[in-house]
Amino acid sequence: MLMPAVELHVHLEGTFEPELILAIAERNGIELPYDDVEDLRRRYRFTGLQSFLDLYYDNMAVLRTEQDFADLTRAYLGRARAGGVQHAEVFFDIQAHTARGVPAAVALGGVSEALTASEREFGISTGLIVTFLRHLPAEDALASLQEILRLDVPVLGVGLCSSEVGPAAPFKDVYDLARAHGLRRVAHAGEEGPAANVREVLDVLGVERVDHGIRALEDADLVARLARERVPLTLCPLSNLRLRVVQDLADYPLRRLLAAGVVVTVNSDDPAYFGGYVEDNFRRLTEALDLTVDELAVLARNGVESAFVDDARRAALAAKADAWLDAHRPMRA
Repeated sequence: MLMPAVELHVHLEGTFEPELILAIAERNGIELPYDDVEDLRRRYRFTGLQSFLDLYYDNMAVLRTEQDFADLTRAYLGRARAGGVQHAEVFFDIQAHTARGVPAAVALGGVSEALTASEREFGISTGLIVTFLRHLPAEDALASLQEILRLDVPVLGVGLCSSEVGPAAPFKDVYDLARAHGLRRVAHAGEEGPAANVREVLDVLGVERVDHGIRALEDADLVARLARERVPLTLCPLSNLRLRVVQDLADYPLRRLLAAGVVVTVNSDDPAYFGGYVEDNFRRLTEALDLTVDELAVLARNGVESAFVDDARRAALAAKADAWLDAHRPMRA
C-alpha cells in the first residue's frame, strides 16, 4: 500500500516524458533533433540548473494546442495516481509558452480542462499555481498575471521559478496583485541561491510556502523563524541530487530540518528529468536515511498541513495519512 501523498512542488512541463514529447511533436509536424526516445534520454545528464533548463525549454516547444496541454496534464495525473498522490498543486510556467506565441487562453485552457476533471477521472484533487520566470523582467510577469485574471480559468495561486539570478523584490507588484485577488503565494528560493533569498521572498513577496529553501540551513535565525511561523519548505530530494545541490542523499539534511521544527514536505519537482516521481523520492530518501514509518507519517502530515485546501479536504487527506500510519506502524518503511 503506497503512502498517500500530497504533491506541492511539481512543474507540469517537468513531467513531460520523452515518449509523449515525441508523440506530440509528430502530431504537430515538428522535427526534433533526437533520433529516438533513448537518444533524448541520454541528454538528461545535467551539470547544473542551467543545463537542465536549456533542455526543459527546448522540449516544451512542441506544445502548441489545447489538446497538447490537456494530454500533458492527464499524463501527469495518471502517473501521480499510480504513485499514491491524493492532492496535487501543480506549477505551470505560462510565460514559457506565451513567449513562443502560444496564447495564454490556449495553454491554460488545456491544463484547466484536465485539472477540472481530475477528481472524477483520477481521484486527485488539484490546484493550479501559475509560475513566473525570475530571469525575465518583472513587468512581463505583471502583464501576464493581468491577462490571466481576465481569463475564465480557475487559478489557485502564483509562484516564481527558474534560476535565482537577480533579486525577487522587483516582483512585489505581481505578488501584491495576486494577494488582492485572493491568490495563494509561493516562490522558489534557497536552491542555487543563498539563505538571503529565502528571507527576501518571505519579507518582500509575502510568500506562504518556500519552494526548495534547502539553503535556509545556512542561517540559524532563519531556520528558527521558519519553524516558529510554520512556513513550509517544499523539498525535492532527487532534483537536488541531479542538479548537484547535494552530492549524496545520505547527506540530505531532512532530519536537521525536522529536528529544528521546520515543516518540510517531499515532492518531485521535474520528475521526468530527475529520475523519479513523488513515491520514488520517498523511497530513495527512506533507503538513504533509513526513515521510519513515523518519520514518513510526519512528512505526509506536513504535506496535508501545507496544502492550500479547505477544512473538509484537509480532514479527508489527514484521515488517509493516519490510516496508512495505523496499517504500517509495526513495520519498517
